[in-house]
Amino acid sequence: MQRKIAVLGCGWLGLPLAKSFIEKGYQVNGATTSVDKILNLAQHNINPFLIAIHMNHIEGNISYFLQNTDVLVICIPPRVRQHSECNYVSKIRVLSEKITLSDVKKVIFISSSSVYANDNTIVNDDTIPQPQTESGKQILAAENLLKESSNFETTVIRFAGLYGMKRHPVNQLSGKKNILNPEAPVNLIHLNDCIGIINAVIAREAWGKTFNAAAPHHPSKKEYYIIQTHKQGIPPPKFDHKQKTQGKTITSTFVNTYLAYNFLHPNLDY
Repeated sequence: MQRKIAVLGCGWLGLPLAKSFIEKGYQVNGATTSVDKILNLAQHNINPFLIAIHMNHIEGNISYFLQNTDVLVICIPPRVRQHSECNYVSKIRVLSEKITLSDVKKVIFISSSSVYANDNTIVNDDTIPQPQTESGKQILAAENLLKESSNFETTVIRFAGLYGMKRHPVNQLSGKKNILNPEAPVNLIHLNDCIGIINAVIAREAWGKTFNAAAPHHPSKKEYYIIQTHKQGIPPPKFDHKQKTQGKTITSTFVNTYLAYNFLHPNLDY
C-alpha cells in the first residue's frame, strides 16, 4: 500500500521535503498558512491544505489533513522572538490533541539545537538540554509534550542552523560590527542533508528517538564567515574579541549509528 505522509508547514524546509516524498512515490498532504502557496503545492502533486495552528484552536480541516496518514512531519517554527506573546507550547498541545484523535501513529518533530546551552562543551545526542533562550525553552517543552503521548511515537530531530537554496546566515552578518563569540564553533546543516536525514528516519523506522543533526565540520565563526563573505564578494563582518567566547559543538552520533547516514555537505561548502 502506498504510504501517506503529511507535512505540516510547507515553508523553506517543508516544501522541498514534501517534493522529495512525492519523488519517492509517497502520497503527500501539505499544509500552509498562505493562500498564495496553495496552487504551488498542487502543481507539485501535493494535496494542499490551508491550516493555521493557534494557541487555542486550529483553522482549517486538520482532521481531513491527518486522515489515513502514516507519518506526520511537524515543520512549524516557534517564531517566539518575532512574536513575544506567542506560546508555541500551547499550539503544539492543541495539535497533539488532534493527532490523538487521528490515524497518525508516527510523528517527526523538527526541533532545534537551540535547546542546548552555549557552555563551550561538545554536545552529543544524550546531552541533557538546558536552553537559555525563550525560544529554546518552548521548543524543548514542545518536544516533551509530544514524546509523552502514548497515542503516537515521536522522533525529534534537533537541526543546527539551516542553510542552502540561496539562504545562508553569512548574508545577515555581512558588514556588521561587534559580532560576538568569534571563536565559537559553527553548527550548520545544509537543506539537502535535512531532507536526507528525515527520509532516513522514515526508511529505517527510527521511531521514538532523538537525533542531533549538524554537519561534522565546525570551524570558528570568525574563520568560516570571513571565508564565506570573500567567496560571495560581500563585506565581511567585524568581530568583538573583548568578551569571552560562548558556544558549543553539536555532534550527530546517532545519525551515523542508527541511520547510517552520510552527509552530503559535511564541510559546509567550505
